[in-house]
Amino acid sequence: MRANDPNFAEATRSGTPPLYDADQRRRRDSTRWTLVQGILAPIQFLIFLISLTLVLRYLATGQGAEAATISIVVKTIALYAIMITGSIWEKIVFGRWLFVPAFFWEDVFSMLVLALHTAYLVVLAAGVGTERGRMLLALAAYATYAINAAQFLLKLRAARLQGSTPARMAVSG
Repeated sequence: MRANDPNFAEATRSGTPPLYDADQRRRRDSTRWTLVQGILAPIQFLIFLISLTLVLRYLATGQGAEAATISIVVKTIALYAIMITGSIWEKIVFGRWLFVPAFFWEDVFSMLVLALHTAYLVVLAAGVGTERGRMLLALAAYATYAINAAQFLLKLRAARLQGSTPARMAVSG
């Protein structure tokens, strides 16, 4: 199948493996989960920007701890939503829940993002550490999220350059 795929042939000549073969592209374009990812990704990013602002405000002034805490919990819920729907998307498009070759390193880094966000929820629920310490943990989680988002944006760009991207493509993490 790949031998007859013009994107595969072009990518092979350029030395860059294609993100999708023809069947994967067809499944990606036909599943509702591509749209779900395309909607959730910018929403999560907006939540991230608002929450980052609140966390930085707290760290700079000591004010707004409750608003920052609520925003971190909301950001983490959004992260879980995009991770769950993203794994469904990968299963439909690639036949595996996670760690498909095309998105392997993005998924690996997503696990770190998820672990740090989850660690925040655990220390918050357990009342471990200081408010400032928890906010610094959230900031570390947000730094990894920003890196992961950049990874996915680079994949989106690569897919567009390979001529195989629909109007909406999944962006996780």
